[in-house]
Amino acid sequence: MTVSKMTWRPQYRSSKFRHVFGKAATKESCYDSVPITRSVQDNNFCAANPCFLAVITECAGGGAFLVLSIHHTGKVDPHHPRVSGHRGNVLDVKWNPFNDYCIASCSEDSTVKVWEIPPHGVLKNLTVPWKELQGHSRRVGLIEWHPTANNILFSTAYDYKIMIWNLDCQEQVIKNPVRTISHHTDVVLSMSFNTDGSILATTCKDRKVRLMEPRSGNLLQVANCKTHKASKVLVLGNMKMLLTSGTSRWNDRQIALWDQDDLSVPLLEENLDGSSGVLFPFYDPDTHMLFLAGKGDGNIRYYEISSEKPYIHYLTEYRSLLPQKGMGVMPKRGLDVSTCEVFRFYKLVTTKSLIEPLSMIVPRRSESYQEDIYPMTAGNRPALTADEWLSGIDKGPVLMSLKPGSQVAESYSEMKALGSSLDTRRSQSRPGMMQLTYIQDQLGTKEDSVRTEDDRSWTPVSNGEDLTLCSPPRTENELRLKFHKQQEEIRRLRELLNQRDVHIKQLELEIKNIKNSQSQSSL
Repeated sequence: MTVSKMTWRPQYRSSKFRHVFGKAATKESCYDSVPITRSVQDNNFCAANPCFLAVITECAGGGAFLVLSIHHTGKVDPHHPRVSGHRGNVLDVKWNPFNDYCIASCSEDSTVKVWEIPPHGVLKNLTVPWKELQGHSRRVGLIEWHPTANNILFSTAYDYKIMIWNLDCQEQVIKNPVRTISHHTDVVLSMSFNTDGSILATTCKDRKVRLMEPRSGNLLQVANCKTHKASKVLVLGNMKMLLTSGTSRWNDRQIALWDQDDLSVPLLEENLDGSSGVLFPFYDPDTHMLFLAGKGDGNIRYYEISSEKPYIHYLTEYRSLLPQKGMGVMPKRGLDVSTCEVFRFYKLVTTKSLIEPLSMIVPRRSESYQEDIYPMTAGNRPALTADEWLSGIDKGPVLMSLKPGSQVAESYSEMKALGSSLDTRRSQSRPGMMQLTYIQDQLGTKEDSVRTEDDRSWTPVSNGEDLTLCSPPRTENELRLKFHKQQEEIRRLRELLNQRDVHIKQLELEIKNIKNSQSQSSL
């Protein structure tokens, strides 16, 4: 008879994200002296893309938000130009996922406005939008872009309605949405799409979670759990699961995981703490990491989601003494892959008027590209046009690789064509802008001739300065200095062109002489 010895082994779960840590930016890399809004709305108040950072600001006599170059760190000028076309406080801003120069905003004045940001940033106050959406009867609290269809925007307001807007039309003021969804009995608190945008999940002030088809507005399922009061919802990519954050029956902060096909009972409920701030959930479908940031907290918890029990695996927690009012998130294509950065927050700290970038980094010794933590991810190209989506087609996102050099950078001529098309649309909606458009085109041709050849990102350079990094002149002396620099640059370019013309004529004469000598020798 053989006796087998039973050895006890601890059950460790291997994960490449077990040691992810948060790294806050240095003070020089933060955005200081930003008058962050004091609104009590439970929104993020901040939006980021690889070019710009937008943040809702406090102002008197209407609503406004700042648009800063992503590299314009340090102290922000208190008189920095703003986007200030709303008559009431701005409540939410969202960048177009397929156009880094297009941003939507909603306000207490019951309108949604879509703005075109100049390629070099906001150099003067913007007051006239590209599109204005008028359909809600009360203040608009939340907006979301469709994840795969171009120029499809969703908005929800305190009239309990969700409206779908098609921006591919000639009108500058749009008063009729393509569809209105009226299933909610109270204010909608959050909206979230699945990967291809075929399912929309919402939470409402009545604490119910609703699942619907966004195109038709058909209600698929309603979750009404007495033990969980949901305030925010996330569709977890293609995992067929939903995650909600809210409170328990005893007012403890709580998260719940739901089966997308059966919302009768949650798969999992987990109490976190007894704080009162709203929990903002953020999910990365590439790494399956979930981040939980509480309003008024200084810490951020992060987890890993799996499709098998126990579904949610706690990783660790980032701790800070600075409380956050809202959080902006950088899209994946804007991350620094050389440092193994997998997520980046922009943390709004109202107590110090500060925006602090916070990077989530996977510690790796190798400095080469880590393909295992950077799978193909959603890019900045739409999979569908607005008309195709409205006709009933659903498609997943167009994927891109984050490996340096795998994506062919847009040539400057394409960027200039994009800018000219934006200017044309802008001038069509504002006839007085025709002359300004012509002047900008002329300046654009001058800038094109001095584009540096060694610039890896193919950005236009003028006077030795990257135009995307230039801040507007703050004093009259700075303005005069920039003017003289530009005049000197134009003079130098003219001399260079004259020299090239002379060189071309010399070459033409040499070619002509060679031809004449060859013809004489043949005779």
